[in-house]
This record gives sequence, C-alpha cells and structure tokens, in this order.
Amino acid sequence: MNLRPTPLALLALLAACGGSAAPPPAHTAAARPAAAPPAAARAERFDLLVRDDFFAGLLENDQAALDRAMKFCEDTLARDPQHSEAMVWHGGGLILRAGAAFRAGRQDQGMKLWTDGMAEMDRAVALAPDNVGTRIPRGAVLLAASPFVPEPERTRLLDKGLGDYERVLELQKAHFDRLSRHARTQLLFGLADGWNRRGDKERARVYFERVRTIAGKSPYGLRAEAFLAGDTKPAALACGGCHAR
Repeated sequence: MNLRPTPLALLALLAACGGSAAPPPAHTAAARPAAAPPAAARAERFDLLVRDDFFAGLLENDQAALDRAMKFCEDTLARDPQHSEAMVWHGGGLILRAGAAFRAGRQDQGMKLWTDGMAEMDRAVALAPDNVGTRIPRGAVLLAASPFVPEPERTRLLDKGLGDYERVLELQKAHFDRLSRHARTQLLFGLADGWNRRGDKERARVYFERVRTIAGKSPYGLRAEAFLAGDTKPAALACGGCHAR
C-alpha cells in the first residue's frame, strides 16, 4: 500500500472537524493540558482537543505533535475504555502511522498498524453509530485512504466511507442549514467527490449542485461548477491552510 498525505487526504480529514454550527476556537499545543479530566473532555468537542496535533503530524510531519495527540487519546481511553471519539481518532492515528511504515518499507509493521487502526475505528462506530463525532472521522480516513489501496479493498473503503458521510447528513438533516458554511461545504464536497470516484455521476451531480449553491466562488464552488459543466474527472482540493501552523 502507498498511503501518504495528498490533497484528497487533507480534504477528507478536514471534514472531520465540520460538525459544529459555528467556527471552532483555535487551540494550541502549549495551551492544551496533557490529559483533561473526563468531565472537561466531554464538555468540549473531543476533536477540538486533538485535531491540531493530528493535523500537524499529517501536514508538517510533526511526529511529536502526532505522538502527543495519540497519548491524549490513550489517556482518555485508559479512563474510559468506551470513549468512542477517542477511539476513532486513535484508530485514525494508527492509519497515519501505517502509511509512514509502508513508505519506509516496513510492510509487516504497516499492515499491523493498518489492521489495528481499522478495527479501532469500526469498534468506535459500533459503540456510537449515531454520533457524528465517530462517523465523520472514520468516513474521512476511509475516503482519504481508498485511492491508495488495491481493489477490492478500494471499493470497500469507499463504500464504507460514503456510508458514514451519508449517515452524518441524515443525522444533521434537521439543523444542517444552521451549520457553518465550512461544515456544510466539507461534508457535501466529500460526498460529491466520493460518489464521483465511485462512478455514480448522477449522485455526485446532486451533491455538486448543493456545493455550488453553498460555496459560491470558493475553490469548492468552482470545482462544482467545473463538474457540472462536464469535467467529471476526480480533482481533489488542497485545504491544509486552515490547519498548518
């Protein structure tokens, strides 16, 4: 396997922070404690506690930041082994480490990390199937990883990731219009791009039309316009600027 950060991976992982109705506050590694008590961890969206370090590990190859995020998840799980959001983020971190192992030629280590990471993410979703905080991270990782694995695993990951995003859209249906434009755009673009890569152009068109309406003349809106004008080849967008530090 050839797992590596790409514009598509950044797009999909960015969608993992798209569940709030308002832009989330910035968090810095220096300001965040090494391990919050359970009540504090649950008072704030869990992704806000770890995502900056995960993105630093992905975007900047900052292994110290990734290790810090993984430890935060591990400390949370030590206190609460059923904490589904800590579990799904930790599983995603194992997938990142698997990619590094594969690229370094450590195939056995990479495969173990990959298998363990997938199992953790699946268990997290099984524990909380209707929690956006588990569905989006798993779906994001699967959509990001799917282009870099052979068939039939590619299609299996793509289908599961799309299933996660479709479930999130259903869960957010009643309040979707109150989510931030960023959140709506990322979810809908993930679905549009994923269905396009799956070969369902008509389903992709439905989502690209929604993206165009919401995203205007942003890069996402322009990509939607291009698709709707006939440019249906997969074309992911880089979006790391929000999370590079």
